[in-house]
Amino acid sequence: MTGATGAMPGVATIARFPAPRQAYTAYLGMAVFLASWTMMFAGFFFAYALIRFRAPMWPPGDQPALPLVAPGLNTLVALGGSAALVLARRALRRGERRGPAVWLAAAALIGATFLALQTSVWISLWDAGLRPDGGPYASVFYGLTGIHALHVLVGVVAMGVLAFLLRRGLGRNGEVRVRLWGMYWHFVAAVWIGLYLAIYLV
Repeated sequence: MTGATGAMPGVATIARFPAPRQAYTAYLGMAVFLASWTMMFAGFFFAYALIRFRAPMWPPGDQPALPLVAPGLNTLVALGGSAALVLARRALRRGERRGPAVWLAAAALIGATFLALQTSVWISLWDAGLRPDGGPYASVFYGLTGIHALHVLVGVVAMGVLAFLLRRGLGRNGEVRVRLWGMYWHFVAAVWIGLYLAIYLV
């Protein structure tokens, strides 16, 4: 039997929902990626805790103290990037033409600010004598913050490209892409908060 449009009911149902199915697959893929990233950083945090609690003194007395102000500002910066992505998605759902691209460009700029602040921390500590080959304390610090910064860089490039593409029109895939990179950046921000607490404050 056919429906009112003359098409088979099953065929009509399949044709009506290709985008949600593709979106679900994309969200699932991002969730799997973030889960693997969670396990990777969980391993890093475990190794950090093991090294730290086995050390007689932490930080070592011959190593410079880590700054608190710039990393603290970076925590606010990371959260600002998340807020910009939320606003980009809302603007996209309202059908705005310029708003989504503007907010995504702002998120990319915020991410670049994060990298600039992190680079300033690295430079100041390098000048103070903290080098990656200076023992477990230094190697763990540069390793964890460096890997995280690499993921931030990926997010900055992706959001900049996405802002450019949104200006040209992404159609129905726009919201999916914005949401996917929003998931990515929210996780980047969450990992940074964990790093800030574990490395700088505790």
